[in-house]
Amino acid sequence: MNIALRVCYDGTNFSGWQVQANGRTVQGELERAIEGAFGASARVTGSGRTDAGVHAAGQVCNFALADGIRISPERVADALNVRLPADVRVLESAAVPDAFDACRSAKQKTYRYSVYFSRRENPLLERYAVRFGERPDFARMAACARLLEGEHDFAAFSSTGSSVKTTVRTVYSAEAAPWADEYAEGALGAHIDVCGNGFLYNMVRIMAGAMLDCGTGKLSLSAVGEALRTGDRELLGKTMPAKGLTLLSVRYPQQIFGREPVPAGETPQGE
Repeated sequence: MNIALRVCYDGTNFSGWQVQANGRTVQGELERAIEGAFGASARVTGSGRTDAGVHAAGQVCNFALADGIRISPERVADALNVRLPADVRVLESAAVPDAFDACRSAKQKTYRYSVYFSRRENPLLERYAVRFGERPDFARMAACARLLEGEHDFAAFSSTGSSVKTTVRTVYSAEAAPWADEYAEGALGAHIDVCGNGFLYNMVRIMAGAMLDCGTGKLSLSAVGEALRTGDRELLGKTMPAKGLTLLSVRYPQQIFGREPVPAGETPQGE
């Protein structure tokens, strides 16, 4: 039986999603839990590989449950959670068709980058957001976001080390919205949400940095446009830290976990 999981994790103490020879990973913890729960090893396929320090609210993955194991698909989550460490949990589990592959079948991913504006670090915010000293102009950030929407060659928005056939991706939406934290004396911050068909290595973190730099006047809209046109990474600012990034959700053509599938026509190329 092919089982899909919706997984939430705090990436702070992980070396990323993918199993590594030396390093604690989310995939590794899930595979150990599966073997402990069902007495058989299984390879877990994730919708994508989050980097070290990156969090997930809705990572989707799948694995083949060994024949002969009698358990309802919805109870697989419970069987795994009692064997998982506190910083990773399976929120939902469901049976999916044998052809379902969490990575290859994915059509849409939404990431959130979180920052807060403060002169000094706030311990209540530091784990999942990055301190940004200046408060940006949200209208300028929105103008930058509009430039990034659509199909583009995002070569300038990728760090070295990425081996992909093409750097062309489609961004369906990019937006920045302010937020305030009631436990941090109303500290103002920004959530930058980006939805696309796939993302290059560090692409969302570089996009977030560009939007913030445009919002503070450190980067011009013309420079962002030139970076898209030429692929010149040097035209943009630094890659933002990993801890501010969270994978919010992944969507598929078919219904999974009771959620609506991707609308017809939105079947772009994957990563």
